[in-house]
Amino acid sequence: MDHPAAHIDTTAVAALRDERVDWRHKAIPPSLWGRTVAEVLEAAPRLSQLPTPVLSLSRVAMTHNRDVLAAWCAERGMALAPHGKTTMAPQLWAEQLGAGAWAITVANLHQLAVARAFGVSRVIVANAIVSPLTLRWISDQLTEDTDLEILVWADSPRTVSLMHDALAAHVAEAGPRRPLGVLVERGAAGGRTGARDEETAVAVAEAIAASPHLALAGVTGYEGALAHTTDEAALEIVHAYVDSLVSLHRRISGLLPSGRTPVVSAGGSAYFEQVADALAPLVATDEARVVLRSGAYITHDDGFYRGISPLGSAPRTTGPGLRSALHGWVRISSQPEPGLALFDAGKRDLPFDEGLPEAQLRRARTTGSPATPLTGVEVTALNDQHGFLRWDPAAVEAPVVIGDELRLGLSHPCTAFDKWGLVPVLDDADADDPVVVDLVRTWF
Repeated sequence: MDHPAAHIDTTAVAALRDERVDWRHKAIPPSLWGRTVAEVLEAAPRLSQLPTPVLSLSRVAMTHNRDVLAAWCAERGMALAPHGKTTMAPQLWAEQLGAGAWAITVANLHQLAVARAFGVSRVIVANAIVSPLTLRWISDQLTEDTDLEILVWADSPRTVSLMHDALAAHVAEAGPRRPLGVLVERGAAGGRTGARDEETAVAVAEAIAASPHLALAGVTGYEGALAHTTDEAALEIVHAYVDSLVSLHRRISGLLPSGRTPVVSAGGSAYFEQVADALAPLVATDEARVVLRSGAYITHDDGFYRGISPLGSAPRTTGPGLRSALHGWVRISSQPEPGLALFDAGKRDLPFDEGLPEAQLRRARTTGSPATPLTGVEVTALNDQHGFLRWDPAAVEAPVVIGDELRLGLSHPCTAFDKWGLVPVLDDADADDPVVVDLVRTWF
């Protein structure tokens, strides 16, 4: 089945280079305040010229990851709709769409509004939308742009009723509107949202099909809340859940509007090989457009996803492994007692909900000094603005001194980008003094 990529307003994305940087952007040093992004990049600053703490992205690793998952999905006949909430960065969305992504996935009105501000033409809202204000805005967007496609979720007949009533009232007031596409969300016991049994899900589909203001678009779900490990039992739970999406699709496909290609969508970044395997029969028979929604793959990480991703440190599928493109750079600011050093970053700068950062490299304070591996130390805690680095003082001499800069590996990109409004992209995070080759703007 053909999966035509969505498009984005590349002119709007390119215009981000005209934005001036200043004190609002904590990754930018005072010496560069007042310049446009383009002027900063023309100056080709090096990492050593940026203040710490700073979050960085690796250009080489992101390009690799983008192309790896695009090819992986294409080989399996699947469409890709990356979860844009991971980065909230239209520049990175543009790269993903340029690599063939079928849509961008978001989770709420704000994120959808960012996508629309940059002209994304196909968006999945991975949530039920019951706010009349939001529904009216979406309805107007669909009517103003006939090329736009927006799909939302529903897991209850009541949700459908609320959507129908809000849109019916809006049509009565504002005139005819295009129907809003809705995916039936199938859930599972112990999971997140989603109809807990097939009969309820079928009732949801029937309610959608009965509304002139809604259009049944297919089936969706999220398997990531059902397991958190890679043992056989966890993988079986995920596979069985995705099998239930196939069953539901086959029960409700006859309710879809004539000529509409059904969508069956699942997939975070932890179990996408299980999704591909369970949904392969739909691809083989061309019954539906199978859509994977992984988002964290674009940067991968040095923690949660490194351990659980099918293309992580213990691969469960074929293809090149993903690479971590996400790093924190911090400076040792205090050594108050043996075996302890504190650095100048904390919870407001670095993700910590899926594991603490790991110390990887040490760069001495002297510019141009080579970066060296840092072992025998552990990040044990983060405060708001401080990090705790510990080692056994009886076993080794202090491996760092005040002023040293460290590279940290990070876990969970979904809670990294939200802490930075402008993220430097480095040419090579392994270099002794990497060059800044881009600045990625985020909206949270």
